[in-house]
Amino acid sequence: MQLPKGPTASPFIQVIQWIADPLKYLEKSAEMYGDCFTARWGYQPPFVIISHPQAIQELFTADFKKFEVGSANGILQPLFGSQSLILLDGESHQRQRQLLMPPFHGDRMRSYGNLICKLTEEIFSQISPGNSFLIREITQKITLRVILKAVFGIASGERFQQLERLLGESLESLSSPFSSSLLFFPFLQKDLGEWSPWGRFMSRQRKIDQLLYAEIEEKRQNPDASRTDILSMLISAVDAEGQSMSNQELRDELMTLLVAGHETTASALSWAFYWLNTLPEVKEKLMAELDSLGDNSDPNAIAKLPYLNAVCQETLRIYPVAMISFPRKLTTSLELMGRTFSAGTRFLGCIYLTHHREDIYPEPKKFKPERFLERQYNAYEYLPFGGSNRRCIGAALALYEMKLVIATVLSRYNLAMVDNRPIKPQRRGLTLAAPPGTKMIISSKREANFNKTLVKA
Repeated sequence: MQLPKGPTASPFIQVIQWIADPLKYLEKSAEMYGDCFTARWGYQPPFVIISHPQAIQELFTADFKKFEVGSANGILQPLFGSQSLILLDGESHQRQRQLLMPPFHGDRMRSYGNLICKLTEEIFSQISPGNSFLIREITQKITLRVILKAVFGIASGERFQQLERLLGESLESLSSPFSSSLLFFPFLQKDLGEWSPWGRFMSRQRKIDQLLYAEIEEKRQNPDASRTDILSMLISAVDAEGQSMSNQELRDELMTLLVAGHETTASALSWAFYWLNTLPEVKEKLMAELDSLGDNSDPNAIAKLPYLNAVCQETLRIYPVAMISFPRKLTTSLELMGRTFSAGTRFLGCIYLTHHREDIYPEPKKFKPERFLERQYNAYEYLPFGGSNRRCIGAALALYEMKLVIATVLSRYNLAMVDNRPIKPQRRGLTLAAPPGTKMIISSKREANFNKTLVKA
């Protein structure tokens, strides 16, 4: 069948618009063509973008065998590697997902609670009251150290320092709308040595690989059943046939966890602190809830606080870090909301547009945590972590980490924006983030019973 209507600009112009100002591109397209339109981005095949919850539900609940997802995510291969869970389909995807899931659920995930609080306090304690700091830089430092400690079980030493530096540099090299063009235009991916952007990126990737493979080999040679880091668990994990993961599979999954597991959470935390320090009434409600805990510093008690949960949910709603779901390519025909699409059609569920539907979220541009206390949204109305068998495996850990970082900081410090002017989101690689220059200041430290025991590990 004929694809739905969409923007009429050339594919080259559309991809530039999508890279430079993705929210404007999405909103204008939805205004003109509704909740199902076709986007044409550069050399890629067309994408049908949907944002109606019913269409998303029909897409996400359809037999996953009708889709290719991994092969449609080729843009991510330079970042994660060909054996990353994100780039796999079929049985390979199911196998890897089953091996990766256990560390991110239940008691295993909750065991990271004190670690998150402790690392947050360590990093914030290095900022002197009265000094301004880049909020993104601080939240990224926290989330990277958390994921390095959780994944590798290391928080110091030369290998840790090199990984922390190289991963930060690698992500920064693709962070601006201009530099992220390297991912969207394959013809720019030419390794011409250290003087070329792609050459520098690939050089860092090779150095990161050396560190990752060294860590993998060291843990293979020195197994320890008492270790709780994710890498040790993945090395010892076996599938239904008794097969363990290869070194390349481990490397690619580690890169996926290291990049996706801290970059996205750092962006979400930056937004949370922005909203809390520009909306006094929201901050006051949250502070009252945190203070109500008194001496109870149990991370799991903190994670159950309803208004804190609502603040985190609203943060992920208004500016979802992932604007779109993973692309899905049909291998056979499929009907969505009465319209039949033929094999080969590529779909994107638009998380941002769904989260900004007036019929679901009245006044969608306003930050209102109360909406999550007043109503329960289903998985197709609220989907910051995607959905179906492609839902982010680290969703629970990311939300848990957000809550504990926010609680640790607000219970101990008074923060303020350096500049109270509204800020607008911008592209950061493939994600949506606050502007990198957003600054905050610690005006003073707070004293409360809750502070005294919160960060004891």
